[in-house]
Amino acid sequence: MRNPRFVSLFSGCGGLDLGFIKAGFTPVAAYDIWPLAVENYQQNIGQHAHVWDLSTGILPAYDKCEIVLAGSPCQGFSTAGKRRLDDPRNHLLYSAVTIAIRLAPKVMVFENVPGLLQGAHKKHFDKACAELQAAGYDTKTIVLDARDTGIPQSRRRVILLAWNSKAHFAPSIKRRESVSLEHTIAGVDGLANHEPILMQDGSSDVKIAARIAAGQKLCNVRGSDASVHTWQIPEVFGRVSQREQELLEAVMRLRRRLRLRDFGDADPVSRQALEKELGRTLKKEIRQLVDKGYLREIDFAIDLTHTFNGKYRRAHPCGVSYTVDTRFGDHRYFLHPYENRGFTVREAARIQGFPDSYKFHGPLKEQFKMVGNAVPPTMGLTIGEMVKHIL
Repeated sequence: MRNPRFVSLFSGCGGLDLGFIKAGFTPVAAYDIWPLAVENYQQNIGQHAHVWDLSTGILPAYDKCEIVLAGSPCQGFSTAGKRRLDDPRNHLLYSAVTIAIRLAPKVMVFENVPGLLQGAHKKHFDKACAELQAAGYDTKTIVLDARDTGIPQSRRRVILLAWNSKAHFAPSIKRRESVSLEHTIAGVDGLANHEPILMQDGSSDVKIAARIAAGQKLCNVRGSDASVHTWQIPEVFGRVSQREQELLEAVMRLRRRLRLRDFGDADPVSRQALEKELGRTLKKEIRQLVDKGYLREIDFAIDLTHTFNGKYRRAHPCGVSYTVDTRFGDHRYFLHPYENRGFTVREAARIQGFPDSYKFHGPLKEQFKMVGNAVPPTMGLTIGEMVKHIL
């Protein structure tokens, strides 16, 4: 079949579509509810993109196609969010399945986050598979990492494939070797969407960034060499004595070791447990660290004030990037591998696998949102090549 046609649901700015186009497929229609993303799609890919609310489970027109692509919103399933089981965005997966079945393609591709397969949320996935199988499709689930598609980014996604059950096929991924982060973002000067924003001289941000080496992050809740603790940056967070540092490190260890709940990452620690760990009375030291802003009292227990798992993350230039998300331009979350600034839109787009010819427009924050929400085009290419074998 020459240049098989596809319809794209929840297309965003077109990352997945770009990959399928490069694999030799022809887009006939793309739909998304976000007008700015559709505008960017139209200006960079084609006028076949339309603003449409897909939650209704219907389309304005049902174009004939061989493939349906669907990247329904993942925020309700993501382990980085609140994971509300009744999040209305979770039901958009069913909308995609309903529309895809009505289009009756030979192959369907549904993309989402691994959280879709975890815990009580898996019921949504199981229901989607059951509906596809009832409609006469075989299904297979693949967990694909962006690093296996040729880009230096740690980004795992669930790919649900469905194809006409009359065909017998065992889908498999052709993996590509990834290049380094440094190589990927080199040579961006002068390109569209590359406008570095430097930190203000003398600011706390500059002082923190200066302490974060490649492969490190600001983190109080882990004890590895990859974590730089706030008490190691006294010029920003305030000085502590050796004994106070020992107490802070004891809280860091025990809050994960002495669990009170069966959920979450850690729990506050009792003063008694801390005194047993360190072998001394700690009432005065705890009060001093509370006053300095390093500790907080929760009922009759003690916890660290800063319990985020990582900010000011600086990926190693010779390695891979953290997952590109909607905050990727904020230096408080992600630092450039060797400059004290955040990433630019063009650098983020490079890490996602977008070609330099794709020019983003709109408010800067919205540009990062489009890039972060997109399926990497290289992932689309890898999936597209697999779908070719199915056809």
